[in-house]
Amino acid sequence: MVDVLDLSARIIDSGLDFDPVSRMTQEVSEVADRVALVESFSHSVALRTGAGLVVFDASGQWSGQAVVHALRRWSADPVDTIVYTHGHLDHVGGSGAFVDDAARNGARRPRFVAQDNVRARFARYRLTDGWNLIINYRQFAGAVGERLADALRGRHFLPDDVAEPEVTFAERLRLDVGGQVIELHHARGETDDHLWAWLPAQQAICCGDLLIWSFPNAGNPQKVQRYPLEWAAALRAMSSRGPELLIPAHGLPIAGQARIARVLDEVAAALEDLVHAVLDMMNAGSTLDEIIHSVTVPEDILARPYLRPNYDEPEFVIRNIWRLYGGWWDGNPARLKPPPDALLAAEVAALAGGADALARRARAVGDLRLACQLAEWAVQADPASAEASAVRAQLYRERKAGESSLMAKAIFGEAATQSDQRHSTLTGSAPAPPAES
Repeated sequence: MVDVLDLSARIIDSGLDFDPVSRMTQEVSEVADRVALVESFSHSVALRTGAGLVVFDASGQWSGQAVVHALRRWSADPVDTIVYTHGHLDHVGGSGAFVDDAARNGARRPRFVAQDNVRARFARYRLTDGWNLIINYRQFAGAVGERLADALRGRHFLPDDVAEPEVTFAERLRLDVGGQVIELHHARGETDDHLWAWLPAQQAICCGDLLIWSFPNAGNPQKVQRYPLEWAAALRAMSSRGPELLIPAHGLPIAGQARIARVLDEVAAALEDLVHAVLDMMNAGSTLDEIIHSVTVPEDILARPYLRPNYDEPEFVIRNIWRLYGGWWDGNPARLKPPPDALLAAEVAALAGGADALARRARAVGDLRLACQLAEWAVQADPASAEASAVRAQLYRERKAGESSLMAKAIFGEAATQSDQRHSTLTGSAPAPPAES
């Protein structure tokens, strides 16, 4: 079995991610005295106490049972408390498996603890059940395939057996479980309901998704508001404790005070610099379009193994910063109350000499961003044009292949698949194979 602490040290110290950092092995590793980590789609961390286990995050509904089985290879102790670092499905969806484990073993049902806003998140998930099924299938289907499709098919987005938190807090909560002190701290970042946990006896922090071994997920184009500046503040607050061990819910645990401080400082600085660059342009009266095409993160920063834009990416974070501080209007007056997409597309196609001519122009231009917009107009102007559908599919396959982030790959990949299917229907031919990642 891989020594996860040694692996993370070699990757951070070398700057090369020569091994996968986000592992879903379902293996359990003891990473400190009385502390174990199960690597899964979202990890679970267990702390052994005199009253039983305290577990941080229950993983997802399709991985919770495997996580429980892995933990049982490490300890047969009952689970006293489960702390949700936040309310995302991959962190709470497996809670039913822990409740079932307690019932099978004749133990008391675990106590569930979370930040106050987790309850409101669960209520929102139930209110937007269909929407969340749609966007999460789009985001993850290409990454985890039919396993996710099967998990979501015919079910509610928030599983019916997810445990509601019984104990919640606003800013700070001190737990003492079987002689082990745990300090919980609220932090807005990827979510408004996030927390990080300080374990003073182990000089360790369980940080959930505040570190994900990728550029911070502060700009997801299909999800609700994120908080990059508060996220950076949370990273600096964690660093100020001088932890000797940092255990995220995605990616590898990190050991060593200096190494942890370096990682937390660089991630915090990347967020702070991005926010301030965007705000400087906003304060000068720039439009969103001007900011998106001007503000960048230096390539040497994005080359860090824990800052690579392979999940979210800076361009999406810029849009979220704009939304947080400036609202939804992008500064272009024509888009304050725009015409219907189809009407605009028909006019552009007419100017170009028809939808097919516009599609051919899309294929001819060298800039994929521009080409995709022309192809969108061509298909919207004439949904029955087989040529327009073929061009749109081709361009989005190329676009997907050139992207680094899962977010962009997923959306562009779905667009290519949609047009392949439409082209197949219009021509009676077989659809093209899926685009390579």
